[in-house]
Amino acid sequence: MRTPTPTPRPRASWLLPTFARYQRSWISADIVGGISAGAVVVPQAMAYATIANLPVEVGLYTCIVPMLVYALLGGSRAMSVSTTSTIATLTATTLVSAGVAAGADDALGSLMALTLLVGVILLLARLFRLGALVENISAATVLGLKIGVGATVAVGQLPKLLGETYNFSGHGFIRSLVAVGEAFGSVNWPTVALSVGSILTLVLLKRFAPKVPGSLIVVVGGIVLVASTGLVAAGVDLIEPVPSGLPLPGLPDFSQIPALIPGALAIAVMAFLESAAVARGIRKADEPQIDSDQELLATGAANVAGAFFTTMPAAGGFSQSAVNQSAGAKSQLATLVTVALAILVALFLGPVLSLLPQATLAAMVFVAVIGLIDIPELIRWARISPTDFWIALAVALIGLTAGLLAAVAVGVVVTLVLVLRELNIPKLTITDRVGDAIVIHLGRALYTANALANERAIIALATSQERPVDAVVLDLQRLEAISITVLDALTDLDREFAQLGIVLYLAALPKSAHTVARKIEWYRDLEADRRAHTTVAGAVAAASAPQV
Repeated sequence: MRTPTPTPRPRASWLLPTFARYQRSWISADIVGGISAGAVVVPQAMAYATIANLPVEVGLYTCIVPMLVYALLGGSRAMSVSTTSTIATLTATTLVSAGVAAGADDALGSLMALTLLVGVILLLARLFRLGALVENISAATVLGLKIGVGATVAVGQLPKLLGETYNFSGHGFIRSLVAVGEAFGSVNWPTVALSVGSILTLVLLKRFAPKVPGSLIVVVGGIVLVASTGLVAAGVDLIEPVPSGLPLPGLPDFSQIPALIPGALAIAVMAFLESAAVARGIRKADEPQIDSDQELLATGAANVAGAFFTTMPAAGGFSQSAVNQSAGAKSQLATLVTVALAILVALFLGPVLSLLPQATLAAMVFVAVIGLIDIPELIRWARISPTDFWIALAVALIGLTAGLLAAVAVGVVVTLVLVLRELNIPKLTITDRVGDAIVIHLGRALYTANALANERAIIALATSQERPVDAVVLDLQRLEAISITVLDALTDLDREFAQLGIVLYLAALPKSAHTVARKIEWYRDLEADRRAHTTVAGAVAAASAPQV
């Protein structure tokens, strides 16, 4: 007798989701995509590390561990996860606000603690399934924050672009701008020439040859100029020496945890928003839908793992992800190729990278963040939605004056206020009338904050009919969950209607809410009086039947 072939054990759906039904023909496209993205993400991440006054190798390490973890867990086939200008700026602001001095011995330990906090917050959000809630942060808030980030970072890069001796990065827009003016006498003109040349190269390549990795071109160009000319003797500053080797595991410094928590919350929110936006923005129609909870798990785990290898907080970046996709990447195998490229750079190119001028990295950051200052979009919103315009403008101004952490906090609070205001507006519809009975459908579920407003609106709707109403059938099919406050409001509604000579009937209460409602005497009495029914039709029949 032939032994049946055992059925292979199914792979967990959360592990390697982009490798499901992988086709051998995709391999070459993934390799090309990974190399193309690496040409952008590796120099870019090194540049973003300088925003927070961190060693460039920290940016390089962020291209290894977090990217590797996301490749194993992430649901987006082409998204590349390292760090972004927004995340790097919030990291700088958080470290400065916590009193961690750049270059100090405890700076990297505090950075590791911050990255770990971000990861833990994202994993907790996944545990409580808060993905959809976080995504409710308004586009106006995100636009305002990006404008604030763009202007703040651009000003923070001016000292490096001008070759000034004074650096005020991470201290906010106004203070950085004042500091640049005060130090203008120390401008180094060879540095200015290098900065202008780098910026022009990046802008022109992006405009006329978008497929050419401009970041890689200016990095190689800067290194070649330093090696073959007397730029260093002319006063052009180089980055700190880059050690060769892979990141070594270590333990975070937990002494600054209380001071880091506000910034970690802001970074976690922005990391998820950026990752979700990029993942959805580059998803093709034939690819699986992006699962918010899966992205929270992948991004959170990437940050937790990266924290022990001295990485910056990580999130999905649009530029490298777009390069990855345009090069034909079909799965996260492309990211694994990018990781391999970053490992090779870390192992063998440290001495070469140490010849890189600071102005070159500053030019890369400057060009990247200027694109965040989307004034045309702000003007368009002013014409379409004044509310969104003022929210975006307010968040941007707060970011430029009070700081980016305050801007994130205000933006989140404003968004929640607007969402609650929208949910609190009763949405009632009379769907039927049989004799003197009307059926009122609740377009929104009742919950603690809108129960009283809906009670008043139901009474007003029932008593404002041209023909008198003797009975009201309340269609509660949207009430999946019910609270004591909602039950109290319904009890009070029944009492108010009784005083007006109107009989209240409840219909189509979902099973989960019905189980809770039966625990109170008022609802059990309602059932005994045949005023609670599983269907609207049954309640209408009872309401319109002759009273004995």
